[in-house]
Amino acid sequence: MSNGKSSLVGMAPVKFHVVFVTVLLCSVIQLGFGCSDLLLCRSCGHEVAEDTELRFVPSRLALSYRNDTKIGGKRVSVQLFENPEGLRFEVVTFRRADVLKHWPADVHFSWFPGHAWTVAACPRCRAQLGWAFQPAHWPRTVTREEFEGSEETFVALIIENLLQEDFASSLIIPKGLRS
Repeated sequence: MSNGKSSLVGMAPVKFHVVFVTVLLCSVIQLGFGCSDLLLCRSCGHEVAEDTELRFVPSRLALSYRNDTKIGGKRVSVQLFENPEGLRFEVVTFRRADVLKHWPADVHFSWFPGHAWTVAACPRCRAQLGWAFQPAHWPRTVTREEFEGSEETFVALIIENLLQEDFASSLIIPKGLRS
């Protein structure tokens, strides 16, 4: 891409293992622990988003979508997209999330027509978590308050880069309980 962002967007392709996605987002329900309403950065555990901020933003450019994943007991629409480099990402859209936005926003290759995008990273470890979208007619750089105060903005987070809080907590076994 000529805008200089290709290295930020060029991540490893999504692996299409239904079992993996089910474990990532739903296994906690099946084990009887209940679903967490917090989603964490898979790299460092930073609290990124709450299920109360889920907001489905459909795109006619999605290669596919499914509506069978649950986060916090809610049905969630997962959309599959492909970037210009041929890498595919499954994303869930949120009204807001605690992410660092790498301005300026770019209108080229947007998966959501009428919106400009910028890379959204974890504020703690800087791992890419997805993209933030704002109306294309807005200035290329906006404040956090402007972004979060608008009903026209949203964040698309990559499923593979998130963990549910309850699932992450279940991976740690206290020393006294180890055999």
